[in-house]
Amino acid sequence: MAKLADVEEIHAILQEYALQGLLLPRTKEDLSRRIGNFRICEKDGFFAGCAALRDYGEGLYEVRSLAVKKSLRGEGIGSLLVSGILELLKKEGKSGRVFALTYRASFFCRLGFRIVSKELFPQKIWSDCSICPKAACCDETAVLIRIGPEGEKEEK
Repeated sequence: MAKLADVEEIHAILQEYALQGLLLPRTKEDLSRRIGNFRICEKDGFFAGCAALRDYGEGLYEVRSLAVKKSLRGEGIGSLLVSGILELLKKEGKSGRVFALTYRASFFCRLGFRIVSKELFPQKIWSDCSICPKAACCDETAVLIRIGPEGEKEEK
């Protein structure tokens, strides 16, 4: 789990991705308030990447703010972060749906997610999507994985 001391590094990497239009920008204040949602990965004792988990309630979770240092991409850090979040949910006995909106659907599909319709997540659309500059022409792909006892159910 991330600590307040990680906010600077998390902010810097998320800002880099936001400038490329890949993530929404986050303020340091927002990150500090929500630091408990973040997981970080270190390599050789240095910050390598981060990911956050948002709990919408009623068994709906979102993997968000997934970012890996450019020099470390392709080394499995993103996979470790996402897999770690899924394992944590399972360990805590949580079940339900975990989704992400992404430009890298193939990455998530390799981890067991599948492509679904964004309309399955009105909670996301009401919160973050309404303030996104791409709201009217979203070009992200929704991916979903089920965890827990309901993991066998299919959704289109």
